[in-house]
Order: sequence, then structure tokens, then C-alpha cells
Amino acid sequence: MKQLINSLQGDKVIWSFVALLALFSFMPVFSASSNLAYIGHGTGNTLGYLLKHLAHICIGFLIIYWVHKVPYHYFRAISKVGLPVVWILLGYTLVKGTVVAGANASRWIQVPFIGITFQTSTLASIVLLIFVARYLSKKRETPVTFKSSLWELWLPVFVTLMFILPANLSTSALIFTMVLMLTFIGNYPLKYIGLIVGAGIVSLTFFIFVAKAFPDAFPNRVDTWISRIDSFTSDKPNEDDYQIEKAKIAIASGGVYGLGPGKSVQKNFLPQSSSDFIYAIIVEEYGLIGGIGVLLMYLLLFFRFIVASHKANSLFGKLLVAGLGFPMIFQAIVNMGVAVELLPVTGQPLPLISSGGSSIWMTCIALGIIISVTKKDEEIAQEKAEKESRDETLKRMIDEQIAKENAIEEEGLYSIEDKTANPMAAVLNKK
Repeated sequence: MKQLINSLQGDKVIWSFVALLALFSFMPVFSASSNLAYIGHGTGNTLGYLLKHLAHICIGFLIIYWVHKVPYHYFRAISKVGLPVVWILLGYTLVKGTVVAGANASRWIQVPFIGITFQTSTLASIVLLIFVARYLSKKRETPVTFKSSLWELWLPVFVTLMFILPANLSTSALIFTMVLMLTFIGNYPLKYIGLIVGAGIVSLTFFIFVAKAFPDAFPNRVDTWISRIDSFTSDKPNEDDYQIEKAKIAIASGGVYGLGPGKSVQKNFLPQSSSDFIYAIIVEEYGLIGGIGVLLMYLLLFFRFIVASHKANSLFGKLLVAGLGFPMIFQAIVNMGVAVELLPVTGQPLPLISSGGSSIWMTCIALGIIISVTKKDEEIAQEKAEKESRDETLKRMIDEQIAKENAIEEEGLYSIEDKTANPMAAVLNKK
């Protein structure tokens, strides 16, 4: 185990926080999966779901390990090549989205021959944010014009969001917000950002009007997220009210110390208790202390991302850490905000805690890239320390050699002076 830990490169604090969140996830997932177990096979045995979650976490850590070994500057080219591939996957998902648990889920596709469902928007967000970081770092030395950035930066961004928006408003809004944040960090002109925000609001409003006027034109989740916004902003009853009501009951039942691990009652009634609403189950079982503890873990991880971004030796590295790390924290805050009804129901999982394979794996890819950036910083710092050590050793050797030569010269000088001072000795020596 010690050798394994020593083989891990990069920021050890990030490794530690990720491991703690992953380890903590087993108890809530094991407890909250009872609802799925009753629906799935009627026995209530959640051991299978726990083992499945264990497999997802183990594969996730292998992904982090493999990805963090790749030099992060390689992802520049990968993002440029991967963006068209992502558009194809998003288009296929929009048209051929699969059905999960009997419900329409056009955000997902099923991987052939494996049977694993995969949410393509999570992969799209990673590739797009790397692409934006690449553009901003490339344009650092040249002045940015709105016309050139409109084609080189914003067209790919809006094309990607156009594929995601009809099926998943929350993810597209989160990605758009992160792109804006990244452009702000990358010193993109504020007046241009304001124009883009205005264009985004107008485009979204127009899309909503078209979707309401022609509901049959979008046979996907448009009606779902529009109704969620309507129900959140009004008092009209909605099926999401049931989920929010059960989540608030769970949170209220937890109190300060909670009911105890595995003793949740609302997990038997709350849909998606092991994924979208797992935070409510955490508060019910571990109380306010557990809920605040999870929140603090994410905030500490957020602070560590800021430190890693600040330490990065290149602008691309700084933007990469910010662009891939900050969305995890914001996604966690959104998940918690939904559970306490601060936000409308969005379907965003709690990173590294909620059950689900593809969401965990995509988070682990992002974490692997972030750790790769910190690994490069450590390598540079180590090379600098080794160079300083070599220079110091060389300087010491030179000083010793100079001192030795000076001593020899002084000894020779004294010998000559002695011979000159005693002429008889010099004559005898000559004979």
C-alpha cells in the first residue's frame, strides 16, 4: 500500500479528498439503494448495488491513475479532434436516446455489446472546456477581436450547447456558465462576454417560445424541464413536488445528529434516492453535521483547485484546472440546492458520491487531467531543486579546487622565498 501511495504523482491533497468522498459514498449508496432493490427484484437486498458501486469507484480510480500519467498538454490536440466526435455522439443521443427505468431519458445512449448507459453531455462538457482553455491560452499574445472569436470560440460552444439544450437544460446552463467563467479568467474582453450573455438569453427565450408553440417538434425532455421551471416559479402542483416533499421530510427528520447509518425512512419513498437526491438521505442519516461535513469537503476541494490553478506553470494549465475543477463543485452545490428546494429539480448527481457509472467516470477523467497538471508542476519544481543542488555541488567543488590551487601556489611561493632568503642553501641545492 505504501508503494502504491508513493507511486501516485500530483497533488496528494486532491488525491486525499477524492478518496475520502469515494469512501464515504459507500454507506449512503448502500442504504439508499433499497428502493431500487425492491423495484428491481422485490427482495430489498442492496448488496448487488453496493458491489456495482464498488466496481464503478475502482474503475474510476484506475481512470484517474491512467489519465494523470498523460502529459496535460496532449489534451490540446485531443480537444480539437474530439469536439466533432462529441457533436456526432450528442446528435445520436438526441435522436436515439434510450429509456432508463421505463422513463424517457434522451440524455443517455447505450454502449453496444456492453449494455452500459452513457450520458454523452458529461463527456461533451469536458472536451468543450478543454477546447476553450486551449483557445484562450493560444490567443494570449495576440489581441482578440470579437469577429474572430465568434467563429473560432463561440460557434463551437453554441453548437455543442444546441445539441445538449433540448434534453438537458441544467447541464447546458452549467456548461455555459463555466465557459463564461473560463473566458473571464482568461482575460477575454468583458464587453464581448456581455454580448455573448445577451445573445445566450435571447437564444434561450426564442427556443422556449418555439418549443411551446410547436411541442411535437421536440419529442424529448423539453416539456419536462419547462414544466419544472414553471412549477418552481409558481404554485402549480407537479410530480416533482412529490420528490421535493420527500427530500424535505428526510432533511427535517435528520435533525442535528441524524437517524444513524442505514436508518433512513424516506429512502423507501424518494425516487432517485441513490443519485439525484442522495444528499437528502445523507442529511437524514447523518444529520446536519453530516450534511455540513460533505459541503465542507467540497469547499476544501474547491480551495485546493484554486491553489493548483495558481501554481500551474502555464496559462493552459491554470485554465484547465479551473475549467474542469470548478464545475464539479458547482454541480455539487446544485445537487444540494435541489434537495433543499433552493433550485428546481435538475437531475445533477452529487460528484463521487451518487451512484452511476458514467457520471463517476467522467468526473474521474476530469480529476485525472487536473492531477496531471499538478504532477507537471511537481516535476518542474523537482527539476529546479535538482538543478540548484547540482549547481551548489559544482560551486562547492570549484571553490574547493580553487582553495587547493591557492594553497599549492602559496606553498610554492613560501619555498621560493625561503631559498632566496638563504643564499648558502640555494648554492648547496644547486651543487
